[in-house]
Amino acid sequence: MKRTLLSVKELANQLGISADSVYRAYRRKEIPAAQINRMIRFDFEKVCQAMEKKARGMPNREYRKQGATGGAAAGAHRRNAPAR
Repeated sequence: MKRTLLSVKELANQLGISADSVYRAYRRKEIPAAQINRMIRFDFEKVCQAMEKKARGMPNREYRKQGATGGAAAGAHRRNAPAR
């Protein structure tokens, strides 16, 4: 029988992230969870769906690859250290 509800540590291992990141996403209500008494359990399929939905809402960062420039050379965004 396949296990559907995962603990925080099990979900973190499945996603390849830390348990702190799972707790943070849970507190921000970014991923769905079921709280049973004091235990938090996650349905892996629902968590994946929520993460995909959030990823679709993120801005597209492909503009730099298409040749758009911000007026500065690569690496010029950092402030130069003052000469001593």
